[in-house]
Amino acid sequence: MLLAAGYGKRMRPLTDQTPKPLLQVAGKPLIEHALERLAAIGVRRVVINLGHLGEKIRARLGSGERWGLDIRYSVEVEPLETAGGIIKALPLLGEAPFLVVNGDVWCDFDLSGWLAEPLPEGCPGRLLMVPNPPHNPEGDFGIDHGLLSGTAKPRYTFSGISWLRPEMLTGYPKMRPCFGLGEIFVHNEGRLQAELFRGDWCDVGTPERLQRLDARLRGSVA
Repeated sequence: MLLAAGYGKRMRPLTDQTPKPLLQVAGKPLIEHALERLAAIGVRRVVINLGHLGEKIRARLGSGERWGLDIRYSVEVEPLETAGGIIKALPLLGEAPFLVVNGDVWCDFDLSGWLAEPLPEGCPGRLLMVPNPPHNPEGDFGIDHGLLSGTAKPRYTFSGISWLRPEMLTGYPKMRPCFGLGEIFVHNEGRLQAELFRGDWCDVGTPERLQRLDARLRGSVA
């Protein structure tokens, strides 16, 4: 699932007329970079949630044929945040574990290894963590023997990429229409796997970060 329903308020005025996942990076919308990577590792069905200016995303991506993908859309009339949006989309996602990728994240982590390594019995999911960027110096969670920890040091930043069992969401006791994934992660500390990635990652959360990523990627392409 690609999360693409946010307002992108920190990206204004760029997102006043364009949804954040369609902002251009190195000559193509950010979300298309993600679709290309998913298609390259064998993913065939992608669910995208739509919110702010969502019909522009649907018009651009269509059914996914260009990437050999089957794209389904989950439309949110009101903002549901990350967990709420995934829960609404569960009927489209099925009963097996699924990847979740933030639509505003650039990352060159090879997810094929995750697909080849099933989640252990009783493990609700796996999170990709990264070293703390300047905009999140305190981090989100630690890693203790490969498991997510609220107390272990050092702390790292959640990358916006995870592999989750649907029952982790449906079984959450405080489930409601609108709330974030972080709350469920805290509830499952010590059970969720966590892996640290020190490669190329960027949370494209401001116009300045978008410009820096665009310049860097264009330089690497050149």
